[in-house]
Amino acid sequence: MNSFDVSMLLSGQYHDWLVSGFVLSIKLALITLVIALPLALLVAVLRLAPLAVLRAVGVVFVEAIRNVPLLAHMLFWYFGAPEVLPEPLKLWLYEHDVEAASAVIALVLYTAAYMSEDIRSGIRSIPKEQMEASRALGFSFLGAMRLVILPQALRLTVPPLISQTLSLWKNTSIAMVIGVAELMYQAQQVESASFRGFESFAFATGAYLMVSLAISGLSAWYHHHHPVRSA
Repeated sequence: MNSFDVSMLLSGQYHDWLVSGFVLSIKLALITLVIALPLALLVAVLRLAPLAVLRAVGVVFVEAIRNVPLLAHMLFWYFGAPEVLPEPLKLWLYEHDVEAASAVIALVLYTAAYMSEDIRSGIRSIPKEQMEASRALGFSFLGAMRLVILPQALRLTVPPLISQTLSLWKNTSIAMVIGVAELMYQAQQVESASFRGFESFAFATGAYLMVSLAISGLSAWYHHHHPVRSA
């Protein structure tokens, strides 16, 4: 039985593959988070809007996304969606990094749908009298949301949003099914090329664990320094 070869994880071609996959996974998570947070905020506000048609748009978005597995989203945006695009746009997309673009779209929509529900819960936890008082003072719905409700709600929503960020980090691994060269994809490539599956997947496991513990530590720090106080 071969012993654990740590040298392949510290230098050389296989090390470069694994590190490049790790970096791409980080990029996927960060890009998704930057786009998903504003989208989640928009959807949460839509779900609480005074107009029924806007609330319906928010409900349809959340239910359509949350009730379909992330894997199906990935496959749809990679294999299905490009086929309905105009031919020049489709050709341009396939000439560029269509795999990464499809993964980001799927991750953004999926993450935003879950984050929007956390934000909506935070908004609903604010006493409704504050909205009524804001409207009585002449604020519009959006003005009251922006200046009175959201600043309070978002503070309460930080812990669950950090938890969703942890889920997002782990969900980036699913991008391997459409050929995105992220961490799990590269670990599988190293295993196929070197037949050293233990080392390659140990690296991947350690990398996922390291980032997950960092996110969990951020959550614990926030809970400690900004505890949620009951009214």
